[in-house]
Amino acid sequence: MFRMTYPSAYPDTRDFTADRRPTHSGAGKRTFPRIPRPAYGTLLFLLVTIGFLVLPASGYSTNDAIQAAGNVYVSNYTIDPAVLFTGDTATATFYVTNGNANQSVMVNHATFGDNDILLTSGSYDASANIGPLQTRSFVFSIGTDKNAGTYYPTFSLSFSAGNGLYYRTPVKVDNTPLVMTVAEKPDAFTQGKKETISVQISNPRDNDVKNVIFEVTGNGVTLTPSKTYIGDLTAGTSTMVNFTSTADEPTSLFMHVDYDNGDNIHTINTTLPIQFTIDKQRADPVMSNIVVTLKQGTYDVTGDITNAGLSTANGVTVTSLSPALTQDPYRNYVIGALKSDDFGSFEVTFTVPNGTTSVPLQQSYKDSDGNVITSVQNIDLTRAQNTTQTDSQSSMLPALAVVIIIVLGVGGYLYMKKRKNQ
Repeated sequence: MFRMTYPSAYPDTRDFTADRRPTHSGAGKRTFPRIPRPAYGTLLFLLVTIGFLVLPASGYSTNDAIQAAGNVYVSNYTIDPAVLFTGDTATATFYVTNGNANQSVMVNHATFGDNDILLTSGSYDASANIGPLQTRSFVFSIGTDKNAGTYYPTFSLSFSAGNGLYYRTPVKVDNTPLVMTVAEKPDAFTQGKKETISVQISNPRDNDVKNVIFEVTGNGVTLTPSKTYIGDLTAGTSTMVNFTSTADEPTSLFMHVDYDNGDNIHTINTTLPIQFTIDKQRADPVMSNIVVTLKQGTYDVTGDITNAGLSTANGVTVTSLSPALTQDPYRNYVIGALKSDDFGSFEVTFTVPNGTTSVPLQQSYKDSDGNVITSVQNIDLTRAQNTTQTDSQSSMLPALAVVIIIVLGVGGYLYMKKRKNQ
């Protein structure tokens, strides 16, 4: 017969998965039961659920940082100097602004340059934080050996959240130097005469230059001032430099200008030759109407001086030179100032050694700068009038007249007496 079995009203709660084998570690050591298989499923479910809860939050944070980086921009930049010469170096500064009102951005790399405009300083490789609505500057040193032209290097900025900022910047190279021109100079240079020279310095470049210094040098010449500090010279402008030159001999003036384009020193040069010629505008005193007389061994010379030049001759003076020995009353004669086409008379007295046939007379005057200018004219003494003989002859005239009158009277008397006797 078959026995029917019925399930118990109380289930069997024994854990048939537990390891009930005796331990070998000694009495009293605890054993850990195995995890029931239904528990594995529960644990896996919890892990997956937590993953779904966490992942959406992480993805939201990354998207927010990327979106914040999109609001970062280059608000301004400067390049000093603004225009480079070939071989110059410059400083490029970029101003990066965080346009987010409530969120910071983290940057970890910044650089500037390309194959034409070379980065001569290091790049920014350390992480940096730009706060909300704040601006941070990035400064680079650059240089180029390229010819004249405009180049477009790139400023790049990397964000920790990914992506990056790229900004192309024009950099101009122009080898046009400053220009130095002699604007005014005398028509002629005269030995020992102070002349004023004006030099114009122009900046035809598209950028300003600084520390402009003008200097002039030369041998055998006095220059005042020899060096002039001008300072900054704005693009498209010019300035005038004046100096005086007093040359003792023919020479050349060497003029040069130093200036800075950024931190780069540049120089221009020019030369002005000085040769002595006749000044077309100068005063020109000329002697005329010379009369030489000799009285008791002393020569007396009179005459006129006319200014045939175009400038005023100041302090005109006449005197005799060796071998003459000046004598009173007119050792030298001062006429004073003679304007153009004006004239004045003079008189000088002197003695000379026996046998002297000519004597130089020197006339001198001062120009408008106070320079003394002299000239010499020889006087022929052989044509001198001897006033002693003239005086003797003059004194004999009355006596001779008396003798003639007496002779005529006596002759007339005798003639009349003879006729009467006849």
